[in-house]
Amino acid sequence: MGLLNAAITSVLGVVAGTERPNLFTTLARHRRMFRPWLRFAATLMPAGTLPSADTELVILRVAHRCGCDYEWHHHTGLAREAGLTGPQIEAVRGGVDDPVWTPRQRLLLTAADELHATRTISDETWRELTAELAQHQLVELPVLVGHYEMLAMTIHALRIQPDRPRPDTAPVRLVRAVRSRLRGRAA
Repeated sequence: MGLLNAAITSVLGVVAGTERPNLFTTLARHRRMFRPWLRFAATLMPAGTLPSADTELVILRVAHRCGCDYEWHHHTGLAREAGLTGPQIEAVRGGVDDPVWTPRQRLLLTAADELHATRTISDETWRELTAELAQHQLVELPVLVGHYEMLAMTIHALRIQPDRPRPDTAPVRLVRAVRSRLRGRAA
């Protein structure tokens, strides 16, 4: 893994509220791949151009569709922080017609479902997306879905185990406080 990758995974554990995340410690074993992948992943989440709530909704839908409890567990808290409600998070496991969804959320769920099932987006859904999203977000959405499908596949194939919560929550509280302040400034 190397010292730098070990340090990176330790910091990521603080951010996630866990010990060093098993996904990252596993991927860090491939030294040449880990940091470039991490930079790529960060351009989708947390630095993507879709609103955080949209990103987390899509990630949860992919986690559900792929049966990836690891990603589901990691992203439920992030989804709450991004503004999704408890009922919305639970409804991710259901249909797109649930009354908790806005038309935009319904559209994003439909796109994620289509990408999962057919590896493309139907013409009708694409027309609706082009009216709702900017061009760069139209590119980002299928890449986001594909990335989290790839992660789910990797997590399953490598049998990555769930992470253990951090015994010391002080660093986690600090990270959450900073995130909250930054979110307040952005609003």
